[in-house]
Amino acid sequence: MTSTFKQFKARALARTDVKKAYDELAEEFAFIDEVLKARAASGLTQAELAARVGTTQSAIARLESGTPKHSPSIVTLQRYARAMGHRVEIKLVKERGLTARSKGRA
Repeated sequence: MTSTFKQFKARALARTDVKKAYDELAEEFAFIDEVLKARAASGLTQAELAARVGTTQSAIARLESGTPKHSPSIVTLQRYARAMGHRVEIKLVKERGLTARSKGRA
């Protein structure tokens, strides 16, 4: 990151509303980071991966962008992963301090 970007990010994250929104997207950013690392490790371009998956390069670009409008299905993610020699693993992780009672549910 350049110094200017680091400064901008620090100023932006100093705002509580921006920090909250940024933190809420952390899981999505982490997932997209994993997707991009997997493709980089496979040595495939978006076009090459698209050919293996049976889709278009633009569809791969949308999947990798993480745009909520284009949220992929689990089946799509599985096809994407298999084309690179990976598998999708989904798990639910308990949030600390959250229980049904603490959320007002029985």
